[in-house]
Amino acid sequence: MRRIFCSAFAAGAGAGLLSYAIQAAALFPMIDRAELLEHPAAMPAGGHLFYAVLADLLAGIGFALMLVAGMALAADRRGVAVDLRRGLLWGAAGFLVFALAPALGLPPALPGAETAGLAARQLWWLGTALATAAGLAAIVFGRRVVWRIAGVAAILAPHLLGAPQGPAPGASGGLTSPFALASLAVSAVFWLVIGGGGGFFYDRLGAAADRYAARPAAPR
Repeated sequence: MRRIFCSAFAAGAGAGLLSYAIQAAALFPMIDRAELLEHPAAMPAGGHLFYAVLADLLAGIGFALMLVAGMALAADRRGVAVDLRRGLLWGAAGFLVFALAPALGLPPALPGAETAGLAARQLWWLGTALATAAGLAAIVFGRRVVWRIAGVAAILAPHLLGAPQGPAPGASGGLTSPFALASLAVSAVFWLVIGGGGGFFYDRLGAAADRYAARPAAPR
């Protein structure tokens, strides 16, 4: 547990800080511009630095705990090592589950954009994430073809049902697509750092523990 927590804390904190830095450089200016287009007399939001950084840190550490624990459990059952490469694969899976798959139906939207009802969007997002996670698990860990077919079906099901749609988008100064792409890029970096960093630190901490255990006992 100590190894999982330390690995997740280091990877999650790094991912959270890097994610905030990229958001501040790429996303926040778009949000300010969109708000000025909607309310020309409004001042850019700015501020709230502490709360934004704290939110990214907590999200990074929380997701990293989930991911590193999953990697450790799967590795123990399958007798494989947790390292940087495997961590990057798990990070890519996290990006697919929590960002890319939901974004295919509900792309990231600028604040104030007219969308479907919040409850409907949250329900579809949650269902899509769960279905994608279950589908990936069935494809990767399933030992029979039927499980892999079921996994593909689970991944496709939410998109075949369709995401809740809101009113037609209004004027956004051409920011809708760039904002969605930039948001997905930030999410990709976030999850790859969590996965890769978590796998790297988990591997290094394990090697350090092995070296410590192998040291000759001090003479009495």
